[in-house]
Amino acid sequence: MKAIRFAAAGVAGMADLDMPGIRPGHALLRVGAAGLCHTDIDVLHGRYGAGAFPLVPGHEYAGTIEAVAEDVTSVKPGDRVAVDPNIPCWHCPACAKGLTNLCATLKAYGVTENGGFAEYSLVAVDHLHGIGDLAFETAALAEPLACVLNGLGAAGVGANGQVPGNALVFGAGPIGLLMALSLKASGVAKVAVTDIGEPRLTFAASLGLEPLVSGSHDLAAGARGFDFVADATGVAKVVEGMIGLTADGGTALVFGVCAPDARIAVAPFEIFRRQIRLAGSHSLNRNIPQALEILSRDDGTMAKLVSHRLPLGEVLPFFAKGGGSPATMKVQFSADG
Repeated sequence: MKAIRFAAAGVAGMADLDMPGIRPGHALLRVGAAGLCHTDIDVLHGRYGAGAFPLVPGHEYAGTIEAVAEDVTSVKPGDRVAVDPNIPCWHCPACAKGLTNLCATLKAYGVTENGGFAEYSLVAVDHLHGIGDLAFETAALAEPLACVLNGLGAAGVGANGQVPGNALVFGAGPIGLLMALSLKASGVAKVAVTDIGEPRLTFAASLGLEPLVSGSHDLAAGARGFDFVADATGVAKVVEGMIGLTADGGTALVFGVCAPDARIAVAPFEIFRRQIRLAGSHSLNRNIPQALEILSRDDGTMAKLVSHRLPLGEVLPFFAKGGGSPATMKVQFSADG
């Protein structure tokens, strides 16, 4: 089968691999769509995970079950499914609390196990969720959307939480826009997105979001004016500046992946005096079913975040820095691309 393969740190290419042998409790998935995430690029360069090379990347994917092991009864060939990539141990203290995304020995398809950037993928059946007739390219958004839902839940915002009067999201990339659209869908009346890229802000405006240029007077005018502020850039200086834009009694969410050695300066007295809530979140936390339910009700707006649907070989250049234009959003491998 054809696959994108990380042979070693920084070395990615196309490969012809043997078909995976079906193990007990597993199903062979014919991949319909798989999305590229910046985490995949970090995995390639050894900045995320244990550097389990060689590896087929891809943790955002969906497809059709081709075959199942003899002991499998919960799914069958022909079922259309999305993948929950995280593989927790279920025994450590974090797992015991239900925080499986914080598992002490967390593994994941596309990070430590072969993932979705291949024609076929072997997946444990308890990591598969039915998608009905949802398009594969839409279902492949379930993983990043689940990460967003985990972040909003950690911040006490959205479903079963508070609905802010307004919100600001730093970063108009796919994950930032998924968060902004999720906030809007949860009932937040005014959701602004800030970025340095004009094409991305224009696109955000087309989705019904308020565009604000990073560093502009318009953004500065919002000082202490947003009930909820989230970073989806992973830039430490952006995180440092969030408190100044958060309203008294508001919430600031660290959602973007900053470098592990990055540090910020925040005045504890300011957080105390203005009763600011700080929250952080990491990866998805068993939210794939909720994400699929949201995507099934969506009017197609979230699916607009997929800017490229390509064959495997044409996805490979996007792993290199500068592989896309400023207007590039979510890049996906599509079996029909």
